[in-house]
Amino acid sequence: MSELIPVLDHVVINVADQLDEASALFRRLGFQLSERGHHSLGSSNHLAVFNQNYLELLGWENDRGTLRQDLWQSPRGLSGLVWKTDDADAVWQHLQQTDLAGDPPAAFFRPVTLPDGRQQEARFRTTRLRADRVPGGRSFFCQHLTPEAVWQPAWQQHANGVTDIDRFVIVADRPDDAATVYGQLFSAQRLQPISGGLRLQAGVAEIQFITPNQAQRDGVALPTHYDGSPRMTALGLKTRSREAVRTQLKRNDIAFRERDGEIEVGPLAGLETTLFFHQ
Repeated sequence: MSELIPVLDHVVINVADQLDEASALFRRLGFQLSERGHHSLGSSNHLAVFNQNYLELLGWENDRGTLRQDLWQSPRGLSGLVWKTDDADAVWQHLQQTDLAGDPPAAFFRPVTLPDGRQQEARFRTTRLRADRVPGGRSFFCQHLTPEAVWQPAWQQHANGVTDIDRFVIVADRPDDAATVYGQLFSAQRLQPISGGLRLQAGVAEIQFITPNQAQRDGVALPTHYDGSPRMTALGLKTRSREAVRTQLKRNDIAFRERDGEIEVGPLAGLETTLFFHQ
């Protein structure tokens, strides 16, 4: 594998033992969430599935919470940046060659009930970047062995009109350093300058690495006790209708503000993540 192509597969919001509260909040925000899933490795989740990518609320239930202690070392909130691949083993070899290899490929599954009532297993293989190269979260590649168990048209319809995640924001005192691992992973030429940092195009999404000052100018709230190291802090969400977003937020009494053609929500309580909705 001579070069990897960056394409965002999904993002992970670590909600720890607050799955009930987090899923209720995201439904109030206008997202259709999947039924609670339970991974064979022990974690539990809800998904908001979009056209090209999805958002995962990842946590645990009390009788399963000790099974994946490695996951809960990440900060609460936005803490997972996940890339698409159709060959986790080839990615693993590439990561070894570039000194970025973390855990070897892992296979796992979760039972799913499809919209027509059929039962299926959603099966995956993942391979992770070295943990010490991704402070403040995790980054890994996900191979979907059963994509039809995730991307179902019936699950891609959201009351807020969201169609895709198109921005993922990482704040760091030194954004160049935060982006270095992804330049090494994909090619430094893919990192392009923007105001206050760098950007990496990843399919329909743009990964941004920006300074705290730029974050404040952009309306991105800094995490509590921010220490200057890279933190995953905000998502941009493309919607068919800002009016649909307003309707959901007003109906469910969620505070927001509008500026520069975007609707800004957050930071979400307990999750230190800001959401930006735009057409």
